Amino acid sequence: MKLYNIDGCGYCAMVRSVLKQLDLDYETVDVPWAHHERSEVYQISGQNMVPVLVDGEVILSDEYEIIDYLKKTYPVEP
Repeated sequence: MKLYNIDGCGYCAMVRSVLKQLDLDYETVDVPWAHHERSEVYQISGQNMVPVLVDGEVILSDEYEIIDYLKKTYPVEP
């Protein structure tokens, strides 16, 4: 699992927080602040915004969709 991320991005922080809560292993790919320099993000998701989560064949680029996906796919065991 990869998270395309900017450390100062509040939306990215929301996703990182949920990944931590769920105790999931993931790779962080830090991207540049300048949108025009985010060619890798664009190639993967078709847009330049972050966060972007890649989990196998699943590619999500909205923080709320990412969080919903993570909670449904990797529920916390009681």
